[in-house]
Parts: sequence; C-alpha cells; structure tokens
Amino acid sequence: MFGNNLLNPNSKPHSDVEDIKKRSNYLRGTLAETLEDRITGSIPEDDNRLLKFHGSYMQDDRDLRNERAKQKLEPAYQFMVRVRAAGGIVTPQQWLVMDELARKYGNGTIRLTTRQSFQLHGVIKWNMKKLIKEVNDALLSTLAACGDVNRNVMCNPNPYQSEVHAEVYEWAKKISSHLDPRTRAYHEIWLGEEKVYDSRDDAEEEPIYGPVYLPRKFKIGIAIPPSNDVDVFSQDLGFIAIHEEGKLLGFNVVVGGGMGMTHGDPATYPQVGKVIGFTVPERVVDVAEKIVTIQRDYGDRAERKHARFKYTIDDRGLDWLIGELHKRLGWELEPARPYHFEHNGDRYGWVKGVGGRWHFTLFIQNGRIKDDDDYKLMTALREIAKIHTGDFRLTPNQNLIIGSVTSQKKKKIEEIIAAYGITDGKNYSALRRNSMACVALPTCGLAMAESERYLPTLLDKIEPILEEAGLKDEDIVIRMTGCPNGCARPALAELAFIGKAVGKYNMYLGGGFAGQRLNKLYRENIGEEEILRELRLILFHYAKERREGERFGDFCIRAGYVKEVKDGRDFHS
Repeated sequence: MFGNNLLNPNSKPHSDVEDIKKRSNYLRGTLAETLEDRITGSIPEDDNRLLKFHGSYMQDDRDLRNERAKQKLEPAYQFMVRVRAAGGIVTPQQWLVMDELARKYGNGTIRLTTRQSFQLHGVIKWNMKKLIKEVNDALLSTLAACGDVNRNVMCNPNPYQSEVHAEVYEWAKKISSHLDPRTRAYHEIWLGEEKVYDSRDDAEEEPIYGPVYLPRKFKIGIAIPPSNDVDVFSQDLGFIAIHEEGKLLGFNVVVGGGMGMTHGDPATYPQVGKVIGFTVPERVVDVAEKIVTIQRDYGDRAERKHARFKYTIDDRGLDWLIGELHKRLGWELEPARPYHFEHNGDRYGWVKGVGGRWHFTLFIQNGRIKDDDDYKLMTALREIAKIHTGDFRLTPNQNLIIGSVTSQKKKKIEEIIAAYGITDGKNYSALRRNSMACVALPTCGLAMAESERYLPTLLDKIEPILEEAGLKDEDIVIRMTGCPNGCARPALAELAFIGKAVGKYNMYLGGGFAGQRLNKLYRENIGEEEILRELRLILFHYAKERREGERFGDFCIRAGYVKEVKDGRDFHS
C-alpha cells in the first residue's frame, strides 16, 4: 500500500506534476510561446500537462507511428479538444458550431463522451487557438474539461420528468460555475485578452483551488431517480435528487466513487460512492465547495495513482470525512432520504414531456457522430439543428436527445429522421443499446487494446448467441475500455471488458443493472474466441435458470460465476 501520512498528507515529496502546476503561474506555463512554435506539431510535456486544464490533450495517430518512423518523420501529432456544457445541454445554434468546427478543424466527426461533453479529434496545433476561440464565441468552453479540477458536472437529461429536471439542471449549472477555475490564463492564451499582471503580482488567486489546484481530477454527477444514467456511485461527489409529486425536496449526498485502477496493482481499485446524508437545494453548492476543498487539502500529492478522492476517504474513513465536512460547513447534513433506482440506461424514441414538448432519443453507437456511405448521421443532425427550436441533450450513455420539440416541429423532424434512416436503436439488440466504449486506439495514449473500433464487431458475434438463447430483447449493460482508466465506467457494468494488450481483455461479471454495484474479474487476458465460448455458456445458463425479473449481473453472482463486491477494496480479492 501507499505510505500516505494521514496526519500530514502533503509532507512527502510531491509528484513532478505538482511542481509543474506550482511553477505554471496559474496554468500559463509557456503555452502561449509553444503554440507559436512552427518547427514541430508537438508541445513539451510540461505544457501538455497544463494544456489538459484548458481542455485538450496532445495525441498522435498510433496507426501511423511505424510508417512515419520509417520515413524519419515525427509522429502524426494532433490534439483532442473537449468542450463542456453543464448537464450536456446545448442549443441548436451551438450544435451547428460544433458540427462546423469538427469539419473545419477536426477529423470530420464529433464524439459524445460519457460525461456529456463533446470531443473533437484530429486538431493540429496551428488550429488550436482558432478552434477554442470559436468555441468560446458560441458561449461554450473547454476550460476545466480536463485537468486536476472539477470536470463537467453531469445531470440526468431525463425527458419524462421535465419539471424536476429543469430545476436540477439549474443546480448543476450553479455548481459547475461556482467550481470553475478563476485564472485568466485561459482568456489570455486562447481569446487574446491582454495580460494585466505578471507572475510577481499577487492579485490573481484561486479561491477554491489555490495555486496548485487539486491532486487529481474531480467528478460530480446528479441523478434523478428512478434513473441512474449518470452512474452517481461512480462520481467523486454525487447528488441524488429527492423529489415528490414533481417537487424537488433536496439531494442525498454521495461521496467517494471512482472507476480508475492500474492492472496488477491491488492498491488501486474502482470504488462505489457512499450516501452520507441529505441537504436542501439551497445548500448544495456549499456542500460541493467544501467537499472539493477537503480533497484539495487532504488528497495525496505524492502518488498520483493514489490521489483520487476515493482513496482520501478510504484511508481515513467516512466518519472522518463527515466530521471534516460538517466542521467546514458550520452545519450538519440531515439523514439521507429514501430513493430507488431502476436502471442506468436511456429511453429511446419519442417521449412526451410537460408543456406539450416532445423528446426524441437516438442511439449513437459509442457516441461517434459521423457520415458513413450508408448512414449520414452527421448530416441528418445538421439538418435537424437548422430547423429545431428546442435543445440537444448529450446523455451519459453517449446518446443524444433532440429535446423540447414543439408539436409543430415534430412532424418536420420526423421527416428528416425518416429521410436519412436515423435510428432510435429499437431495431438493435437490447445488449447493443446498453453498450458503451471509450475511444482507445488509435489516438488515446493510454490504450492497451481496441475499444470503440472493436466493440461493435464483438457485438455482431454475441448477438447470434443472444438470439439463439432467446435473449435478444433482454437488457444487459455491457461496457468496454482499452485500458483500466475507466472512462466508460466499465467496473459498474453487468458485463465488461478492460483491455490488457492488443486483442486481449479482462472479462468482468456481476455489476448492478442500476449502476449500484461493482463487478468482479471472471477471466483474465482472454481473446475473442474464449470470450465467445465463455459467454455462450453463461448466457444459455442465464436463459434457462434465471428467476423472474432477475438481471444478468445478479444472476452471475447467484450462480457463482463471481462473488458480490460491496466495496472496491474487495475488488481484487
């Protein structure tokens, strides 16, 4: 285990990233000068660390690495730019801007993330400033989409509880805005704002984060029962909306979730958050701020693998966390209120909300919006955005809701949907509709195996087994990632695959259908042939011996395929 000094968590030598942040002058570093360097398409690693706070990562196309090396060329450097909007809601005009930027500066596709953000891939260094300025001009932002700060605040886009959703969404925006970094570096570097002070001027400060920000990334999500589509128990800090008869009463507070781990390192593990109490809506921003400051002060700045909030809590205990929170708040949380989750997926097709407004949820396979020869999804959404007067909602499952459609516009949108053959996914297997994958190869530098490009192919081979077993319409949550970092929240899935090497995956079973329970390792380092062989046996067993209403993850535990995991510290045991 990590030798973290609990009484003085920052007494050990800090990691190199902490030093980079400290020297950066509130996230400036030498980014401005680096972006003007025309000799290379890359940037120095110190600046790349800082660039994450501004919403971007440097990557390269790993498919081209060997060929470019043979030609004595530097790697095909490019940048992923992440654009955030609290709760994942954007206007049709903002959608059209993202569509244009993807085609003008990116690789011609938009990717919807598992945190309700946009990602644009394939952006070259020379276009970064133009792209981010145009994002800002559209009243969106890339600031804090990555980095050691609070990320995009997730919010259930639930179209069938519109009154409660509208109120909860406003609180999500308030939390997000309150926790935004205050540095002017973003405006100076990307938007051309004149610098009015230098590093010797102490006028600038980060009132919540301080000069070195958080020890690691921090994630917040708000769920509205009965839907847990934000996977609230995977969040560093979660809020469960408690509502009765269309009225929001407040929020249960959930702390200490997190998906990331490292293969072969039992000191790292995914964790599910714990409910610690209830607060009225008017105090939710205060709770969020104080929780973030606890992680700022007590998170491990020596070992980045041990720096997430889940470890801060697990090292010291929930009682310590609650006591520290109450001390900082100056008041105490109330006892948690009852709640019930039924699922963590999306409801596809047309759903009527309040005020005569309609919502149409599309299935977007792994969140990738693009035009193929036989499926012009990107063009269709562009045409819809041109006439739509409501909003677009990015779901936590990488799908898209065309939201708040008037009865007058519904017919026109239906005509576009029909003309382009856009699907709500109901023609797919239930397994595919409940699938998610991270980007992985070729652009993610952490990827050990394929994910986005491979999962659809694997599903093509699993679906005949489901058909044969009579399970084609059975909802089963399946997720795949190319590494154990957890971007598609695989540790909560009923069936999950986490990449170990090219063509090899760890197979996990037993997660909760409503996102309430971790899964457990079933088979290690297996390829497609063994995956299909194991799944055939398990799926036929499930079809034959499941109890009425029994979910696949629950069955896998009852049938003895894996043990139930109630706490992440038991994930590897």
